[in-house]
Amino acid sequence: MAMVWTHGMWTAKPGNEDEFIAAWNELADWTTANFAGAQGTLLRDREHPNVFISFGPWPDLETVQAWRASDGFRDRVGRIQQTLESFEPRTLDLVTTTR
Repeated sequence: MAMVWTHGMWTAKPGNEDEFIAAWNELADWTTANFAGAQGTLLRDREHPNVFISFGPWPDLETVQAWRASDGFRDRVGRIQQTLESFEPRTLDLVTTTR
């Protein structure tokens, strides 16, 4: 199976940015400890400090599906959502990279 990527666009409620970051880190730490090959990066928009982008590669779609279906994922994302105005998740296929 081909590698896939996940991407999330997260908008924290103003004043909840630090809580969001802590909750996202908890999800990321749990994910990498429980799903082989998972990696994650969180970026923050300089002009809109309550907007974050996360992304990371996965070994295959089945691992992403198992992660999203797990109780641990649902519990942690539920805690994150308390800090959010909005969240847009995506599952992506690699098309090309720079050389």
